Amino acid sequence: MSFSNLRLTAPLFVALACLCLNPAAGAQQPPASSQQPYSSSSQATVPQNQGPPQEKSPSLDAAGPTISLITAEPLFVVASALNACGYDEGLPDSSPVRTRVRDELNQAFNRSEDARKSRDSLCLYIAQHRITGTEIDVSQYISLALYLTAPPAEMETVTELAQMPPDAAAVFEIVPFLNAFVKATDLHGIWLAIHHSLDEQLAQLHDPLSTMIVNTNLYLKQPAETYSGRRFIVVMEPMLSPLTVNARIYGTDYVVVVSPRDGQIPMNDVRHTYLHYTIEPLLYARSNAIDRMQPILKEVRESPVAYRYRSDVVPLTVECLIKAIEARTLDTGIANYKLPAGVPRSDMPKYEHQRQQVEQKQETVRQALLHHDMTQGFVLTQYFYDQLIQFEKDPASLGDTIGEMVYGMDVDQQVHRARQLQFDAQADEDVFVRPKPHKLEGLDLAEFKLQSGDVKGAAALAQQALADKSSSLPAVANAARADFILARIAAMTGHPEDAINRFQDTLAGSKDPRLIAWSHIYLGRMLDLDCKRDAAVAEYKLASENRDGQQDTRLAAERGLKTAYAVKGHSCQDDDADEAPANPPAAAPASSKPQ
Repeated sequence: MSFSNLRLTAPLFVALACLCLNPAAGAQQPPASSQQPYSSSSQATVPQNQGPPQEKSPSLDAAGPTISLITAEPLFVVASALNACGYDEGLPDSSPVRTRVRDELNQAFNRSEDARKSRDSLCLYIAQHRITGTEIDVSQYISLALYLTAPPAEMETVTELAQMPPDAAAVFEIVPFLNAFVKATDLHGIWLAIHHSLDEQLAQLHDPLSTMIVNTNLYLKQPAETYSGRRFIVVMEPMLSPLTVNARIYGTDYVVVVSPRDGQIPMNDVRHTYLHYTIEPLLYARSNAIDRMQPILKEVRESPVAYRYRSDVVPLTVECLIKAIEARTLDTGIANYKLPAGVPRSDMPKYEHQRQQVEQKQETVRQALLHHDMTQGFVLTQYFYDQLIQFEKDPASLGDTIGEMVYGMDVDQQVHRARQLQFDAQADEDVFVRPKPHKLEGLDLAEFKLQSGDVKGAAALAQQALADKSSSLPAVANAARADFILARIAAMTGHPEDAINRFQDTLAGSKDPRLIAWSHIYLGRMLDLDCKRDAAVAEYKLASENRDGQQDTRLAAERGLKTAYAVKGHSCQDDDADEAPANPPAAAPASSKPQ
């Protein structure tokens, strides 16, 4: 098709400026969230069991070992569906497997109308059940996935709704849409194709996880549980954000869902959950004795800790003991002192002084973390920290010592200590509340600047992304997105030829369905304004065939196919009037803002 002789009148300039401010591939906004049971992110804390467990254990390798590292196809299916519907959180930091699967799904959408329809139905359901616009929305689908059977047979829930976590039960009606999606895209075939890569990643993570488990058990002097009926399961899923950790308790199972980043998982967060798995039974068995610590709750009412810690002394005690263990075993970044070989006895005082200096520096780092935990509201951390110093010198295990720690606590003394604290104004990022705030940078920041009217700032950041000459996949994807931003800027600033070239560069370099679809839509609108309706319709058809699962893309493409894009003050009938003055111009549309 030809874009030659494109006319850009003043009204057209305004129209293009408006249409290019439409957020086609806008910046990811910093997430906000609210507390939600069974969900977690950033720091792997887990919810507490309150009384007898209500949820049935999930469908995760029921005959497997007590401690396991696995993948789960139902979780892969659900995470892939979320990706197809605009879930991009953590994408630049994700495993290459995530990009590969997204590309294969996009190819399926390009080949098959059935695949596109199944995705549209799925995405509509997800959009209608979006509550917070944060990782909490994702978490409910993760909960559901852990209770689904695996393809190739149709997926179904493994238990009654009453025995599932409330957040999973709230979205169980998505299952028929998931089954249609799996069939239309051959997602089971994609799973089989990538499974070798997943196995390689699991093998890479096995030794670090085993080392963490062994070292933790050695510190606690506790043997690994083998036949307790309780399980600790780490589920690796590369289609999820590596910036988020989902930790939860189902019945007697402790489940951590993680995604690898540069071949590693957030082991400190996994360890935090493992400490809950190990310590909670010891403290909940002594909950009656812990009840005498109720006066502590009055002292933490003004602290920023989550409500569950301000309202129940047992979870507060559990978390304080865990934080004390983490402070005692903290890697301070300061190497342990090693006595040089062959030191004469007369020089020993000097070297002993050097050793003490190193240990003092290490302790200063630990005390800083300890003080932070205390001022957050975990007011028993100092007590347990001091108790652990004595515990480390005793051969008895934590299971043998925990009773003495609990029963021997001087509650009045701890109340007095808590009263002396000046609590922080805000809580740390909590595993149940929200992921780490997303700092806008790079092309995300460029999009934000463009939406805010800072055209020069947006252009500078986009040009900076184009200057990256590497052939890596992130650089190629950034180049296409940078071209898309610059195309809209060119149209807004009165350079239609440059806008056309940039949109076409985006189409040539991008695999992102959203960028591709909106590039075709913008080109179609420019052709409509140039009175080339047939060529514009062809662009709208391509947009419809390449659309993502979002409603704005579908509606924009469908509207373009039904009605030519027009703006107030300009119409193709005006151009006919120049050639035949006897024909008056038609009335302009009421609004030039693109929908």
